[in-house]
Amino acid sequence: MALTPDFLFSLANPAALLGWLLLLLAPRWAGTRRVVLSGALPLVLAGAYAVLIGSHYLGAQASQGGFGSLAEVAALFQDPWALLAGWVHYLCFDLGIGVWESLDARRRGVPHLLLAPCLVLTFMLGPVGLLLYCLVRRFYGRADTASVASATL
Repeated sequence: MALTPDFLFSLANPAALLGWLLLLLAPRWAGTRRVVLSGALPLVLAGAYAVLIGSHYLGAQASQGGFGSLAEVAALFQDPWALLAGWVHYLCFDLGIGVWESLDARRRGVPHLLLAPCLVLTFMLGPVGLLLYCLVRRFYGRADTASVASATL
């Protein structure tokens, strides 16, 4: 089995989806704590991203594209490996935000029913879910100043 961008995409998506499903459906399960809330799954995605982006910049496509303009970003994502790296970056960071939301909600006593829509939106629309969670945490839940200070954005 060859390591192609399509094959690795087919591994990364279900892995991230598993993390989101655990956050939504089994937030207090020991497996969720070990795999997702510990940061292990986001760190696996981060490692995959590091390998993918490193191989892009060390490979033949290294001079293709960049971040200085929208046209350069579009050129960068013409390479399927760079596009996969960008997708894994997205999966990693959004799941990391979902983990933060879950842990912060637990510390603040925000009910899971209020957290769940935030998690779904963070999964689907990233910053929109973060925005909603920040509104929920502002208006609901106790503010334990010792733990909240370390979790503040």
